Order: sequence, then structure tokens, then C-alpha cells
Amino acid sequence: MTKPLEGKVAVVAGATRGAGRAIAEMLGAAGAVVYGTGRSVRGAPSDIGRRETIEETAERVTLAGGVGIAARVDHTEPEQVNALFERIEREQNGRLDILVNDVWGGEKLSEWGTPFWEGSLDKALTMQKRAVHSHMITSYYGAPLLARRRSGLIVEVTDGYDYRYRGNLPYSLAKVSAIHLAEAQAAELRPYGVAAVSVTPGFLRSEEMLDHFGVTEMNWREGGKKDVHFLQSETPYFLAKGLAALAADPALAEKSGKAFTSWGLSEAYGISDSDGSRPNWGKYAADNGF
Repeated sequence: MTKPLEGKVAVVAGATRGAGRAIAEMLGAAGAVVYGTGRSVRGAPSDIGRRETIEETAERVTLAGGVGIAARVDHTEPEQVNALFERIEREQNGRLDILVNDVWGGEKLSEWGTPFWEGSLDKALTMQKRAVHSHMITSYYGAPLLARRRSGLIVEVTDGYDYRYRGNLPYSLAKVSAIHLAEAQAAELRPYGVAAVSVTPGFLRSEEMLDHFGVTEMNWREGGKKDVHFLQSETPYFLAKGLAALAADPALAEKSGKAFTSWGLSEAYGISDSDGSRPNWGKYAADNGF
């Protein structure tokens, strides 16, 4: 089995669960050394209160064929992020090839159906701190390692591929910001040979979403009885496999600054989801007037 990312070093910030965990695994499957970061460790979950941990992610990365390394980091704390990259510089002889910003932490902060001036200002600002500031902080300390080698990739994981309103002002601001972060980083890193992109899944069938619908990955289609749109959902691996292919693309530099979708990456690289399907949330959403 070929491993196009063998010898590469990656950081996946926010690798505890969902897209971040799957991205870490698929980068590992492609041969990379992956530092998976997050706040939830065994015996000490974050305030999200989920059961997944970064140690489990690291184990999955190694099982997939890479080298998984768990690192507990709160990416809203600059000192902790700086310490992470100092550690990588020591352990990997200054090498960093891929940086994925997937920190979110807004699960309990969104106030759908509430005008922003009637919602919680504290929740709105905390969402920006976790989903935007954390990405900026992480790139601030990670980009120098990439620029020094004059190669590499920064990935902003978000929801959506354009600047349209997403149903709630704080949520919309956070998700649109990630797209522009990629575009702006691409502009400033281009002279150093470093690419930056944003990526989005469609209707993501994450661990938390499965729990919300009261199903497992084995019987997930039962969730369609609660919401028919759920039948168009995709596993986190659909995006993750596409991103791993993008990271290994020899023409990566030409794609810098762009926003990519899971279904677009599927078409570009011949990617299928775990069950062999190729869901296209973009087409489905357009056909249904979303």
C-alpha cells in the first residue's frame, strides 16, 4: 500500500472527535506522523462533556498506519499552543508539513432562532474565541515552522464554502471567518511556498450527531425517520479522505486560497465514503432550496 504522506509531520488541532479525528486518522493512513490535540483526555473531559479523548485518536492514527501522538492543548491559550510547536520542533527536528485547524467547541453556545441582540453576548464571544481566535493563535505559532521549510499546508475546517448567512449571526461569523482565514493566510504565505485552504463537510454524521438522532453508525438510516435530510449525511471520513488526497496533490500550490467541499474533493480524487457511496450535499441542498 502506497503512503503518499510518509515522512510528513502533521498537527490536527481539534482531533478529539468528528472531522478532526477522521482527518488525523486518514493523514495517518497516508503515512504521516500526526499530533492530535484537544482538551479531552482520559479521566478529564472538557466542558463539552463527551466521552471521546485525544488518546483514542492517537491510537486510531497508529492503527491506521501512521504515528499518532496525543497532546493536550487548549488552543485559546497562546502559551499552550507555543509549547506544542516548541515540542514538535524538538521532537521532529523542526519539521512540520501540515497544520489542520479544526477547533470548534461551539456545540453548547449556538442559540438558533434567537436574534443576536437577544442572545447571550458571552456565548457569542466565546464562540469566536474558540472557533476563530484559536485558529489564529495556532497558525501564528505553526506557520513559522512551515515558512522556514518553504513548503506545507494549512487547512481551515469550517461549515460551508461561501460567505452566505448560516442562520445565526455568531455561528455564521465563526464559520465564514475560517474561510477568509484560509484565503488571507494563502496570500501571505504564498511567497514562502506554503498553501492554505478551507474545507467543509456536508451534513456531517459525527459521533454527536449520531447520538442526537439516537442511532449508531450501524443503523444510522433510522435517523431519517426523524429528519429526512439525515439520509443525505456523510461520515467524517468522506471529507478526511479527500483532504488527505489534497494534501498529497503535487499541484497543491495551485489550489491555495480556495474553499473545498467534501463532495468536490470526492469528484476530484475519486473518493468514496466508508460505505462506498458518494453523497453530494451541495447538489441536494441546491435542489431543495437550502
